[in-house]
Amino acid sequence: MGTAARNTSSRRANGAEPSRTPCSCCIRMSSLLVKPGLRHSVSEWQSNNQQLAATAQHERHASTAIRQEGRSLRNDTCCQTAWDESDTSRRLSDRVWDVARWKDVLESCALKVDEEMEALTLSKEQTEQALAATAVPLEVSTECLTLREGRQGYELVADAVEEQLRKEVELIERVQHGLQRHIDRAFEQLCVLQEARHQLTADLQNKMEALDIDMSCLSLTIKSPHISLKTNPTRIPSGSSTPQEWVQFSQYNVIRAQEAMQASQQMRENTNLSRAQLQNELEAQRRATEFALRKRNHHEELARDELQWQIRNTEEEMAEMERDIQGLDADLQAKTASLKLAHTRLETRTGRAGVDLCRDEVQHGLVAEVKQLETTMLVLKQKLSEARHSFQRMRLHHTRMLQDLSRKQEALSLEQRSINTRSRLMSTSSTDKTAAVLLTNSSGRSRLQLLAQ
Repeated sequence: MGTAARNTSSRRANGAEPSRTPCSCCIRMSSLLVKPGLRHSVSEWQSNNQQLAATAQHERHASTAIRQEGRSLRNDTCCQTAWDESDTSRRLSDRVWDVARWKDVLESCALKVDEEMEALTLSKEQTEQALAATAVPLEVSTECLTLREGRQGYELVADAVEEQLRKEVELIERVQHGLQRHIDRAFEQLCVLQEARHQLTADLQNKMEALDIDMSCLSLTIKSPHISLKTNPTRIPSGSSTPQEWVQFSQYNVIRAQEAMQASQQMRENTNLSRAQLQNELEAQRRATEFALRKRNHHEELARDELQWQIRNTEEEMAEMERDIQGLDADLQAKTASLKLAHTRLETRTGRAGVDLCRDEVQHGLVAEVKQLETTMLVLKQKLSEARHSFQRMRLHHTRMLQDLSRKQEALSLEQRSINTRSRLMSTSSTDKTAAVLLTNSSGRSRLQLLAQ
């Protein structure tokens, strides 16, 4: 309603204008034009107009407030959405940095595990080479013991050489058992390192996939063509972990790998030290055995030379004795002829007759001569018998000395064969120092060509 109309109705209500008395014509006209129904008074009409105006004004104020609140809400929600997107991007960036950092840690740890596996494999291969190298010394020592069992008689002596050879065999067997234990432990540790490497690789693969996904999410914007509404995106996937569990899992994998590497390093140090000590013991025992063998060989050469000298002297004495026996026998034969002569003279002189059968000086001389010859012959026979017995004893002893010389020469030949057999140890050790060995670790990742230590 306009302002003029409101003023006119107000003046009419206050009696400012005088009322007019309708005429009869008008009354008839009004009775004819009035519609039947409820009539409102002017005050009701004015109240209705005022109510409409007040309601309109109230709705306008409400609309204005709602518009202002809407604009404020739009601004707030835009700011909040922009902030949330920025905060989410920041968190994604931080998460990408965390995942990338752990990825680098896992990669570095995996590389160190690979290096340690290669080092442990190399140590294991060197230990296997050392174990294989003990086969020849054991074979040589056993062969030397077998050769020296061929000695005969008094030459079969339990001497220092046999003692050293048996010590060498026992030491080599002990060394083989020790090296085999180190090889078995190295294989078990390689399995542990392989398992740790597998865990690191699996964790690293997950980290790389998560890094790719987070970087892809970080690159998305509201203008990206691949964004869309998803069904229940706020659900918690099964198998989800907390950030603490996520960190603890990677830390556990790294700590486990580091502990395995530390154990492997300690094992390599122990293996190298043990291998060096065992090789030193083998070398010392080899030298002790060879010294005893050379010393025994020298003593046997001296004994052989002494025996040969005794044999030569005995042969010379036997020749002298044989000549003396011949001389004694010749003297005995000569004394027999003299005795025959004396006997014949005595018997012939018994033919004298009468008083001429006299026991004269000739008779006494012949009797004394016979007794002297018999005594001389008896002494010569005894001496000849002693000489012959001595000659027989010397001959028998000469035979025994020849047999012993043969045994000594055979034993000396066996000792020399043992020395020649042990010369293989020097050639083997010199070959091992210059031979190139191709090594492959258990994972087959690389091949190394190294000089055998």
